[in-house]
Amino acid sequence: MASNVHERTINASATEVGALLDRLGGPDDRLWPGPEWAPMILDRPLQVGADGGHGSVRYRVIEHQPGQRVRFEFRPGVGFDGWHEFTVEPLGADRCRIRHVVLAEPRGLMRILFPLCVEALHDAVLEDLLDRAELAATGRVERPARWSAWVRLWRLTEGAERRRGAEYAAALGVSGPVAAR
Repeated sequence: MASNVHERTINASATEVGALLDRLGGPDDRLWPGPEWAPMILDRPLQVGADGGHGSVRYRVIEHQPGQRVRFEFRPGVGFDGWHEFTVEPLGADRCRIRHVVLAEPRGLMRILFPLCVEALHDAVLEDLLDRAELAATGRVERPARWSAWVRLWRLTEGAERRRGAEYAAALGVSGPVAAR
């Protein structure tokens, strides 16, 4: 079983950061890091039943508590059985923690790819997302994430993946910043 956790404490209210979470995968998404990564696109606003993903990783929303939590279940065929979720936890009036957790069983080729390259890329995109959350909520990032040499190497191969994400956005009729990522 693969378990992966990323979190950041942000000096902003949980209400403010939760509002950012509720735009995830939509045209006014300020969290998902683009244009560096394949866009996260959902077929409708964030709610139970919304379907989408990023690049070739597909998932659907199975639980949603507005401003607090969203859980996605991986779709069959993506190489994982399980889920990933974002939560926003208040730590006082003007402080909160945003967390991303994956709990999934790699299947098939993903048993090899996950430890070889997918995990490092996943870690990088999540740290970039946490940078964006901090920037959107506070106007600055205290300790920006840095990509490892390994991630930079793998990113050279992902231009085609980003193009596929833009094609998927066009097929859904999504335009604007999300489609451009």
